[in-house]
Amino acid sequence: MWVIIGILLGAIMIIVLEVPPLLEKRQMKELGVFSLLLLCGSGLSIAKGLDMKIPNPFDWIAAMFKPLSDLLMALMR
Repeated sequence: MWVIIGILLGAIMIIVLEVPPLLEKRQMKELGVFSLLLLCGSGLSIAKGLDMKIPNPFDWIAAMFKPLSDLLMALMR
């Protein structure tokens, strides 16, 4: 429970520091990207803090390129 509160407090502090300048300069695209990245980062941090299993993106990339790697290795022999 304390992990969630700490992460949310940190996210709120980041919002308080970063959002007002973006609003003053009317940088709406940057604000959207900032919000999306902060939401994803906070969500993953909370999941990690609660000891949830988070999949590794490298495993997906390796699985996607494995057939190509096998083909190239077969051609080199």
